[in-house]
Amino acid sequence: MSASAPIALPPPMREALEAAYATPPRAYHNLDHVAELLRHYDAVAAGEGWAQPVEVWLAVLYHDAIYEAGRDDNEARSAQLAAEAIARWVPDAGIDVARVGALIGLTARHGSHAPGDFPDDAQGDDTRRFLDCDMAILGAEPAAFDAYDRGIASEYRHVPRWLYALNRRRFLKSLLARERLYLDDGFHARLDAQARHNLRRAVTTKR
Repeated sequence: MSASAPIALPPPMREALEAAYATPPRAYHNLDHVAELLRHYDAVAAGEGWAQPVEVWLAVLYHDAIYEAGRDDNEARSAQLAAEAIARWVPDAGIDVARVGALIGLTARHGSHAPGDFPDDAQGDDTRRFLDCDMAILGAEPAAFDAYDRGIASEYRHVPRWLYALNRRRFLKSLLARERLYLDDGFHARLDAQARHNLRRAVTTKR
């Protein structure tokens, strides 16, 4: 699942994870999304490195394992699923299960974190970079960003279009208003300008 996977998942663990991401069918929060996060995970692993590579890697794999658009407990349920999977299939791997769950839980509040919310240490660096991996799509090339935006809209197809557009525009504008979109200085330098360009385009199209 990753060029720099720090552990090997037992086949039944991998199969159960893949099944979770297929339920329900998703236009964006699927295994393609996980693969993209793993690409950013690998880039950090090859550069600055991770203080807790196994825990961050597992948080990447499981952070959207349970996802139903509009529910507010997806992250908590995904963290619980990760804990159960670790206990069942890799109980003796020395994994800090609480740390995996804590990282997953933080993804519930994207757009509300600031760099100083986390300690100025190696674990804090892991947290900032993990969260930035999940937000990196905002700074992708326009075609990739537009595909992401369409995917989110598809996942909320049960919501009236006018209401979805209103709420989506409000969320995107709140991101644009933030002083920092990315918590880690490296992600900020690489992605902020493109992310703001993408967000401005998206806000304009949802008027």
